[in-house]
Amino acid sequence: MSHPEQHRGRWRPRLDRPALVALLFGLAGVGYRLVLTVFTVPVSNSDEATFGLAALHIAQGRERPIFLYGQHYMGVLESYLAAPLVAVAGPSWPVLRLPMLVLYAVFLYLIYRLTRRLCTPWFAAFVVGLLALGPERVVRDQLTVVGGRPEVKPAVLLMLLITVGLAVGTVHRRRLAIGLFGLLVGLSVWSDWLILPYLAVAGLALLWAVRRELLGWSGLLLVAGAVVGVAPMIVDNLRAGPGEDSLSVFREVSTKVGPQPPWSDRIRGGLLEGVPLAHGLCPVDGCGRWQQWFGVLYPVLLVAGAALAVLAYRRAAGPPGGERTARATPRAERVGPVVQLALIAGAALTLLSYVRSPLAATSPLDNARYLSVLQLSLPAVLWPLWVAALTAWRGTSSVLGRITGALSAAVLAALTVTTLVITVLFAATGTAASRTEERQARELAAALRADGPHEVYGDYWTCNRLIFNTDESVVCGVLDADLSPGQNRYRPYWRQVGRAERPGYVVEAGSPMDRRLRRLLADRGDATPVREVGGYRVYHPDTPVRPWR
Repeated sequence: MSHPEQHRGRWRPRLDRPALVALLFGLAGVGYRLVLTVFTVPVSNSDEATFGLAALHIAQGRERPIFLYGQHYMGVLESYLAAPLVAVAGPSWPVLRLPMLVLYAVFLYLIYRLTRRLCTPWFAAFVVGLLALGPERVVRDQLTVVGGRPEVKPAVLLMLLITVGLAVGTVHRRRLAIGLFGLLVGLSVWSDWLILPYLAVAGLALLWAVRRELLGWSGLLLVAGAVVGVAPMIVDNLRAGPGEDSLSVFREVSTKVGPQPPWSDRIRGGLLEGVPLAHGLCPVDGCGRWQQWFGVLYPVLLVAGAALAVLAYRRAAGPPGGERTARATPRAERVGPVVQLALIAGAALTLLSYVRSPLAATSPLDNARYLSVLQLSLPAVLWPLWVAALTAWRGTSSVLGRITGALSAAVLAALTVTTLVITVLFAATGTAASRTEERQARELAAALRADGPHEVYGDYWTCNRLIFNTDESVVCGVLDADLSPGQNRYRPYWRQVGRAERPGYVVEAGSPMDRRLRRLLADRGDATPVREVGGYRVYHPDTPVRPWR
C-alpha cells in the first residue's frame, strides 16, 4: 500500500499508484456523502428519530437504553456513538448521521486493505471505486441511523483482517487481537442479528487459522471479549419477562401468519430486486428488467468465486501426494482462499436467509435493505470476473479464455456504468423530494415550537421526527389511522400527552386520519381551530378529544 521514503530527515509513507487511486475514490465517496449528510438526504423518518432521541437521552444522562425503544432485539450502538456529538451540538440530523459517515470511511479503508491482501492492489482500488458510488438505496443504508448495518460491516472486515494477520504472522499481540475479535463478535450480535451468517463464517476462518491457540488463554480471551460485547443484551434478557426476551420477540417479528408465497416468488424478489438494489444498480422505486441482470448472474458468480478459492487453496496446499509439511504448505499462503470462501459463504447464507422470508416476495423494495451486508462479499464475488478479464488482456489464455475474458470485462464495465448512471441520476434529480419533505417537517416543528400546541397526537411517521426536530419541546403521542393508540416506542411521551388538558392533533392533510378526525369533530359540533403548516393540518380542540377512552 505504501513505501517508506526519507525526506529531509523525516520518514514519510509514499503511496503506490493503486493506493493513491483508491484514496481519491474514497475521498470522493466520503465527500459526496458529506454533502448528502449536510442536506439530510436521504429523508429522515421516525425510526431514525427514535435512535436520535435515544442519543439525546444518553447525552443528558436520562436513559441508558440497551435496545431501540419499544424493541428487544436491535441494539442502539449508533445512539451511543452519536450521543457525545448531540451533547455538544444539540439534536440535528447531520450531527446524528456524522458517526455513520465515519463508519462508512472506515468500511472503505478496511475493505481496501482486505481486498489488497486477498487479491491485487488494482482490483482493491476498483472495489473502492464501486463502493464510492451510491444511489438512494445504498446511501440510505450507509448514512441513516436505523440500526446495525453501518457498524457491523466494518466489524466483520476487521475480524477477517485479524484472521489474515494471525495466519500470516504480522500480528504480534496475538492474544489481544483474538480478544478484540471476540469483542467485535459480541458487539455485532448486540447490534444487528442480520450479520450472524458473516459472524459464523468469520468464526470458522479464525478457528482454521489459530485452532491450537484457542485451546489456551487465547480461547478464554475470545470468549471473554464476546461476553463483554454482548453483555448489554444478556443483561436485558435476564430482566425480560416471559416472551419478551430477544429471541422470542425476533421470532414473533420474523414469523408472518398466513399463506406463504411460493419459493419461486421469493427467489425472484430476492435475486431480481434485492440483489441489484443492494448493489446500487436500481433506483429506489424498483428495478427495470434491464437492471435485473446482476441478480441473475449473482449465484453464478458465487459458485465461480468458491471454485476459484478452492483451486487457489489446493495450489497453496502443494502438489497431490506430496509431503505436506507446515513449511511446504504455509498457512499464510492458504488464508487468502479461506477468507474468500468465508465471504462467499456469508453472502450465500445471507441470501438464503432473506429468500426464506415471505417479505422477499411480498415487499422486495422495502426489505432490500436487509441485503446491504452483501457489499462485504463484493471482492470475492467480482474476483473471478477480474481474473478472467486480466488473463485475456495479457493474452495468456486460449480462444475460449479470451472470449470469457472479454465477456467478464464487459460485465465489470456494465456494473460500473450502471451504478454510475443511477448515482448521477439520484444526485441530479432524486434529492429534491427529500429536501422538500425535510423543509416541510422543519416548518411544522418551528410552528409548533413557537405557537403550540406542545402536546399533540399524530401518526407514527410524524411523531418521533417532530419530537426530535423540536428537541422535545413538542411531545407527540402515536395514533393509528382509526384514532386508536398506535406504536408508542417511548411510553413517557404518550403519558405526557395523555395528561395534557388541551392536546392538539397533527395530521397529514388529506390522510385517512385527517378525514376521520374532521368527521369526529363535526359530529361534536366543535369549532376547532385549524391551521395548515408544511402539508400538515394542526387541530387544537377546545376540549380534549380522546375517542379511545
